[in-house]
Amino acid sequence: MFDARTMGVEGIVRASGNTAGTPGCTLVGPKGQIKLEEGVIVAARHIHMHTSDAPKFGLKDKDIVKVRVGKERAVVFENVVVRVHPEYALDMHIDIEEGNAAGISNGDMGEIIK
Repeated sequence: MFDARTMGVEGIVRASGNTAGTPGCTLVGPKGQIKLEEGVIVAARHIHMHTSDAPKFGLKDKDIVKVRVGKERAVVFENVVVRVHPEYALDMHIDIEEGNAAGISNGDMGEIIK
């Protein structure tokens, strides 16, 4: 969300890859620029799960769960989408601002709440 705001673009929360009807932008850098007609999104919170992990948690692709993380600044993330695929490894993806607010880092564990 922070990156979109910094660029002055409204970041619409969507599943990764779902860019239809989203704002575009022009990115300018030292080697030129590129214009996107659409595609500026804020990826929805999600958990990647291998197909062998999902049954262990009693979950399936596109389920919506809550996840409790952190210690001193513990939070519960709601509306976390479960994404199941044979090429995924078990991992939760959130914005860096969300992780910072909860005081968590890469590799920290969370608890899935159905």
